[in-house]
Amino acid sequence: TNVAQYLWLRLLAQGSKNICCVGDDDQSIYGWRGAEVGNILRFEKDFPGAKIIRLEQNYRSTSNILNAASAVIAKNENRMGKTLWSEADEGEKIAVRGLWDGQAEARFVAEEIERLHSKKESLNNIAVLVRAGFQTRAFEDRFNTLAIPHRVIGGARFYERMEIRDALAYFRVVMQPNDDLALERIINTPKRGLGAATIQTLQTHARAANTHLSEAIDMLVDTDELSPKAKNTLSLLTADFVRWRENIDTMHHCDLAKMILDESGYTEMWKNDKSPEAPGRLENLKELVSAMEEYESFAEFMEYVSLVMENQENQHTEMVTIMTLHGAKGLEFDYVFLAGWEEGLFPSQRSMDEQGAKGLEEERRLAYVGITRAKKKAYITHAANRMTYGKWMNCLPSRFVDELPADAIEVAAESGIYGSGAGRSQHWDSSGRREQQFNRDDIPNFSKNRVTQTEDGEELKSGTRIFHDKFGYGKIIHIDGNKLDIAFEKAGRKRVLKNFIKKA
Repeated sequence: TNVAQYLWLRLLAQGSKNICCVGDDDQSIYGWRGAEVGNILRFEKDFPGAKIIRLEQNYRSTSNILNAASAVIAKNENRMGKTLWSEADEGEKIAVRGLWDGQAEARFVAEEIERLHSKKESLNNIAVLVRAGFQTRAFEDRFNTLAIPHRVIGGARFYERMEIRDALAYFRVVMQPNDDLALERIINTPKRGLGAATIQTLQTHARAANTHLSEAIDMLVDTDELSPKAKNTLSLLTADFVRWRENIDTMHHCDLAKMILDESGYTEMWKNDKSPEAPGRLENLKELVSAMEEYESFAEFMEYVSLVMENQENQHTEMVTIMTLHGAKGLEFDYVFLAGWEEGLFPSQRSMDEQGAKGLEEERRLAYVGITRAKKKAYITHAANRMTYGKWMNCLPSRFVDELPADAIEVAAESGIYGSGAGRSQHWDSSGRREQQFNRDDIPNFSKNRVTQTEDGEELKSGTRIFHDKFGYGKIIHIDGNKLDIAFEKAGRKRVLKNFIKKA
């Protein structure tokens, strides 16, 4: 309940002891929309003599899952406290996996889902839960590649989201000036002062001249059929598209994408938007640019997106569920993958910046909710590197990983992902003191040593030193069919086709 609802409840209950409330303070995760956990915490004070009945038996999860969730939530100071127990057996330990980056994380999750499905586990009983909406993109892409049926609950699929469709429309017009549908979508987005009458005039002229909308614009800016303001606006927009188009072969496609979104005013539009959805839309735009880094060119990326959009129909009886942690409250799945457990991402840095210790406690409750969605087994994954707006960011495992009890988890990480301190997790507590909770330098390496060959028959495998005409020297990190993840000495980590490299 929010504060106003609680005050009304207290007012209505005055002079009467006939009031019964049910709730779980450890699952209060909607503070951002007004819910107040303090309503439960002060109930005994506001209603002296109230009898508190703790419903501690859990009928869903195994003991290992409950013990892990309990250990994490116990770090919160503002809670009533309870001891969960279950008649179910101990069950499998929670699998904690450290991966090199977001792509490796998506690969691990997809491969583990395929393994579970091969053992006759229903895809309907498997869920991937993320902290933020933009994180779904990597899993959607990977599942599409492997033809794993899936659904995104609580929102549109990544490439169907409004801001992504707008951005893609800009990219399509840059590549294909005669794409009328794309141009119509963004011609006045953001607002450029082009009214409905102006756009109608352009469409009517295009139909009458049996030509495309872009050509109709070129014709009409030299006539008196449009107002001076409209002609100036359209001339500037047309010039922008010409300039962006000229850069397709000379600029890196990620840099060009950022230029288009910035210079068109589209990014700024969402920065100035005060709606609750705006920060998420900006995160999605950054994730879109990061996704493009996985492809060799603008054209290759747009071709992939077109294929994805053509195969969005959910005609399967079994599908993996992808959703945010907030959307998962009240649901349960046999197998749950909790992705992106890294400092700044989860717990959310924005939440902690805005609400301090209160925000951290709500993030921890969100972790508790996520873990307890699992009935049979939970997986927790974290990446050492994340691509953000085309740039690599180093990441530390979430402090929540450190709070998991050692006897309820089994840990593994790709070798060397944290340098000489492989597997060492560090964090800062609420006082700013740096803590080192555990050291797992002997973490086993579970990555697969795949091998492929160049067109000349030279063997390529993880660790092989190579040369790329554009990016220079580098070392192969992972092999995925004909695509290689390579850590370049100067260009950073990139995914390239094996046809474009040679053994150094």
